[in-house]
Amino acid sequence: MTDVIASLDVLGDRYEIGELIGRGGMAEVHRGRDRRLDRLVAIKLLKPELGDDEDFRVRFRQEAQSAARMSHPTVVRVFDAGEQVTKDAHGRSHSVPYIVMEYVDGRMVKDIIAEAPLTESEAVRITKGILTALDYSHRAGVVHRDMKPGNVMVTPGGQIKVMDFGIARAVSETSTSVAQTGMILGTAQYFSPEQARGEVVDARTDLYSTGVMLFEMLTGRPPFRGDTAVAVAYQHVSEQPVAPSTLREGISPAMDSVVLKALTKRKEERFQSAEEFRDALEAALTGEVVDVDDDEAAIFTTGVQGGAATTMFQVLDVDDYRPAPQSRPPVAWLWGGIALIGVLVIAIVFWAASQGPNLPIAGLSATVPSVAGMTQEEASAAIEEAGLTASVRTVVDEESNAGDALRTDPPEGTTVSPNSPVTLFISSGPPPFALVNVQGNTVIQATQTLEGDGLVVAESIVTRDNATLPEGTVLGTEPAAGTNVSQGDSIQLIVSSGQVEIPDVVGQPIAQAIAAMQAPEVGYQVRQMFVTSCMGGTVVQQSLTPGSQPQGGTITLTYCNGQPPPSTPPSESTPPEGGDGGDGNG
Repeated sequence: MTDVIASLDVLGDRYEIGELIGRGGMAEVHRGRDRRLDRLVAIKLLKPELGDDEDFRVRFRQEAQSAARMSHPTVVRVFDAGEQVTKDAHGRSHSVPYIVMEYVDGRMVKDIIAEAPLTESEAVRITKGILTALDYSHRAGVVHRDMKPGNVMVTPGGQIKVMDFGIARAVSETSTSVAQTGMILGTAQYFSPEQARGEVVDARTDLYSTGVMLFEMLTGRPPFRGDTAVAVAYQHVSEQPVAPSTLREGISPAMDSVVLKALTKRKEERFQSAEEFRDALEAALTGEVVDVDDDEAAIFTTGVQGGAATTMFQVLDVDDYRPAPQSRPPVAWLWGGIALIGVLVIAIVFWAASQGPNLPIAGLSATVPSVAGMTQEEASAAIEEAGLTASVRTVVDEESNAGDALRTDPPEGTTVSPNSPVTLFISSGPPPFALVNVQGNTVIQATQTLEGDGLVVAESIVTRDNATLPEGTVLGTEPAAGTNVSQGDSIQLIVSSGQVEIPDVVGQPIAQAIAAMQAPEVGYQVRQMFVTSCMGGTVVQQSLTPGSQPQGGTITLTYCNGQPPPSTPPSESTPPEGGDGGDGNG
């Protein structure tokens, strides 16, 4: 992977690849820069082996689109995704999938735990932030599937940010990629029992993994450890975790009860939602203990999907934890039970392998497909292609766009009879909201604000003359601020050109000309000059040519200010009116 990715410097003629800031089993992460918006971003480059698989590329695009629709303070935003074709040292072409994300300045929870266990209050604060992100994503129909401390960031201000929604699903549902690359589909320490068994997962899977993280934050170690990833996954399926307080003093019984409920083997007995988990944490801080079923069976349940369990056990990773011996001595009956379960595991694996990749028998059953994030047309087509009948129900959903598919009833992955009815829930979109006022912002600031509200900023920018705001400053938007808009609407930015339109005032009275130059839309200072060769007070010359001129200037107006010539007095020789002056006595 290194030589292929090392040859890349710019993605899509837009994103500059900077220094390496992280590396994992599926990808490496670089600091980057968005040339168009001049902002810092994080760029995740996935293994080229994944990009060479067409099935993966299709699934990757779908999951990236779903992730990009999520906009929440606790979720690392996905700005863009795509594929970059490049060549390796042997001249072979590879397609490198990439994701452009919000750059988060902070530390991974994994690194924080490595320093020392957290206090109960700090562990609860971080976990509540994680659950807030999961509550949002689950309501949007997105299951993370790979919750672990390496996917959670804490900013310097204490904000919790969860990343990598959808990537694990894109990989796990592309069996060819998994077989060829041995990709990590999740980390063994944080796998749920149903993931380890290869069963269908749902939101409660993320809650189990979050419970593992809470256990580790409180104690400094995960609940299960072993020599291999398979051994760890086996413990998730068959062994009960110890209470965190047995590993570290000071942990309350109430907190023990919350952690153990989150780590219950059966999904039905765990917390059923992120909100319920979060409420239990808040109650635990006041000393309230939640109920936990101590007699829960720790054996394989029915409904295992053929082939999936074998694949999962082959690709699990132990996340660099050193194996540690079990603290309790083995007991004969316990070893006997483990041996029996081992026989069952082997039997299930061999039977599943003999059945092929899918347990449902063709023509006798059908599986409800995943449709979250698709359009109504795409989702209906997917349901019909699965041999089922779709009926649409429209619901209000504040976290999705109008026309987006949210979920199905029965849920995705459910095996049903052919031609069974499936209710498809389609979002009518969030309610309209008032467009924010971005006047006075730079283009970059305005774009970030509007995109943060789920709006689309038009690439072309309209410029208009303005007498006061500097060039490049946003004057307003189309539609105007305060107008009701919906997520996904296109917004046109109107930006100052830094110029004004100078009018032609020659021939106008000087007072009228001065008023025109000092008008708000021009804003010029006026210097006056006059000539005495003409009269009337009209402008005969202006120092700047009419038309576009830089804002904030000064113009000289020259006007007529001559005096009229003096009038001629009457001559003395002119005879007076009224005759020759005679007295009339003749």
